[in-house]
Parts: sequence; structure tokens; C-alpha cells
Amino acid sequence: MRLKINISKMKNFTLPIRFGIAASGSLIAYFLILSLFNLHTNVFYSLFNGVITGFAIYEAIKYERIQNKEGFSYGQGFKTGLITGFVATLIFTVFFALYSTEINPNFLEELSEAWFSDFKDFEAIVFFTAAIMGLSTTLVLTLSFMQLFKSGNDIKKKSS
Repeated sequence: MRLKINISKMKNFTLPIRFGIAASGSLIAYFLILSLFNLHTNVFYSLFNGVITGFAIYEAIKYERIQNKEGFSYGQGFKTGLITGFVATLIFTVFFALYSTEINPNFLEELSEAWFSDFKDFEAIVFFTAAIMGLSTTLVLTLSFMQLFKSGNDIKKKSS
């Protein structure tokens, strides 16, 4: 009996993890396409990352609601959105760190010259900023999308 409960709990995480992996793949592809045109040092193009992440979060919550029609709750949708965005952010941040230190070691210097005058301790700041931007985007978009997906029954369910 205990094994069935753990397996069913793991199934709750598969959908948002899959969407998070898909989102991170899209973010990485977008970044690499920008790098082909030497536009990856322009931070304004990173605004589209929110669109990519937002689409993945929206779709994950939508599919979660379709799978659990009767059992769908605000908390469940919120959890789905957060996990999706956190997975995407984690994978993209790791890729970003590898890209800027191993694949293209001159990237951070180019980025620094384009936007900042001091390169001291710039690597950690850039990685931290990428992670924080992804996590804050995840939180804001999840809260926004859950306003679309919540049902009027959530309040009635709690009071019963």
C-alpha cells in the first residue's frame, strides 16, 4: 500500500517536470539562435524568456486541470506551475553557467563590456541574476495563470 502512495505522488511531478524540461530546451535553443546572430549579449532579448517560460507554465497548468477535472485545486495548479518554472530555470541556469565558462569563455567579458564597466565578480552576479529572474518570473506567471484556471468551487470545497 505504501509503495502505491509513493508512486502516485511521483506521478504528480512528472507533468510539470516534462514541461520544465521542454521549456529549458526552448530557452537554450533561443539563446543559441541569438548567439548565431551575435545578439546574445543584448539583455533585452532575454525578455522573450518570460514568454517561453510563461507558455510552458500555462500549458502545464492547463494539462494538469484536464487530467484532474474533479480533483483540480488552486494549490495543485500552483504547485504544477512552480515546479515547471523551477525545473526550467535550474536547467537553463546550469546551461548558462556552462556556456559562459566552458563553451564561450569570452561571453561574460563581451556582456560586461556591453553593459557594465567593471568585470570584477561579474560571473557570480550574472548567474545569480539569471536564476532570480527565472524564479521570479515563475512565481508571478503562476499566480497570474492560476487566476484563469481557478474554479469558483475552490472556496466552496474548503468551507465544506
